[in-house]
Amino acid sequence: MNAAIDWDRLRDAAREIMRRAYVPYSRYPVGVAGLVDDGRVVAGCNVENASYGLGLCAECGMVSELAATGGGRLVAVWCVDGKGATLMPCGRCRQLLWEHGGPGCLLQTPEGILPMEQVLPQAFGAEHLEP
Repeated sequence: MNAAIDWDRLRDAAREIMRRAYVPYSRYPVGVAGLVDDGRVVAGCNVENASYGLGLCAECGMVSELAATGGGRLVAVWCVDGKGATLMPCGRCRQLLWEHGGPGCLLQTPEGILPMEQVLPQAFGAEHLEP
């Protein structure tokens, strides 16, 4: 599937939505775009709140769009900072990507393209909740 992924399209979508981030406190905009298994591209930007801990990471918005537009599985994801440079998602967001893409979901990282099983080794998932 890696050869079929238009990484430039994901980077461009992440950079575009990053410009819509609501970041009046940190001034640190983040954008993310993901390819869904049905070919859609979903995206999100970070949204801060005066109660700092309630801010939403860009990946939260992307996963919300994924659910709101029909669900599916993430195949590939690219996250960028305010300068458009590749950004590694935080721990909470890595868990979101695992939940909605699984171990084979590919992530563009500052060190290159890696599957989630390398980005979040020994991840906790739904299978751990089964009796």
